[in-house]
Amino acid sequence: MIESTLVDVEEVVGRLLAVQAQDGRGARLAIRPRLGPKAKEAGASAVDQALNDGSLVIGWLNRGTLHLVRAEDYRWLRDLTAPRQVTSNQTRLRQEGVSEKQADKGVESIVDRLADGPATRSEIRELLEGQGIPVEGQALVHILFFASLRGLILRGPVKEGEHAFVLVEDWLDPQPEVDPDAALAELARRYLAGHGPATDRDLAKWAGVTLGQARKGLQAITDELTEEESGSGTLLDLKGRPEPGGEPAPRLLGAFDPILHGWESREWLIPDEDGRKVVTTNGIFRPTILAGGRIVGTWTMPGGKVELAPFDRLDRSLEETLNEEASRVCDYLGV
Repeated sequence: MIESTLVDVEEVVGRLLAVQAQDGRGARLAIRPRLGPKAKEAGASAVDQALNDGSLVIGWLNRGTLHLVRAEDYRWLRDLTAPRQVTSNQTRLRQEGVSEKQADKGVESIVDRLADGPATRSEIRELLEGQGIPVEGQALVHILFFASLRGLILRGPVKEGEHAFVLVEDWLDPQPEVDPDAALAELARRYLAGHGPATDRDLAKWAGVTLGQARKGLQAITDELTEEESGSGTLLDLKGRPEPGGEPAPRLLGAFDPILHGWESREWLIPDEDGRKVVTTNGIFRPTILAGGRIVGTWTMPGGKVELAPFDRLDRSLEETLNEEASRVCDYLGV
């Protein structure tokens, strides 16, 4: 799960296919432990560079949350996963007091603005607010989500320290449409490349597709798979995929790290009594401490200094290792 041979940020994102990205620092930190010793660049700025040059983008994908993906994977993954999010998006717009007419007008205004170049969320907020379109609470987020579901906008470059939105047709190179069945097969293949071994239910949960779709995608690549029975079901993996090189070294993982979202259950990773300390009541996944192949605590970074919050007392050797790891995190983030 924690890679050690990948050489750049695009390769890491390509291996994982999609990286949870509603927390900007968390998405950048997700890259760090998966870069190998021969990585071309090992700082968070490499992620920003990839966003600025268009090789990576961020959009509402999979389970309807923001994900970081390679530019060439955006369209087919959006086309595959967006349809299931439409109803919930419309419901949330109504709950936020945005009428259908206002939502349509908001999207039209956003598209017109982005035709002149990238715009930040605050700039779009000001634009819609001036037109009397609701933007308070979560209204703006769901109008932007609505535009994304329609395949019109995504998050591209970083503008003055803030992530900016762009038009899909302006930012991405033209790509041929992908047959839905071929997309399901690619989804299954790429998911297992970054998360195998896993079950069909794991794939469905991670991608936000139906169990039937997950099984259809896996069936399409059955000749590429190995099978192993386990207590959680049939574990599937790609033939020839390299075996993990032993237990991963202790790491400080960012908020919403992929290891917390790749499978249906986290019981193997987080003891039940401690799980509540990792996920807040409003669904925020805190930065975590990984040691011994399990989550053993959380951490914060007030004032640019890492503070550890282990579930239990750490032995001196592990504490020293994690303090060294904290220094590397600060170097990576440039703080």
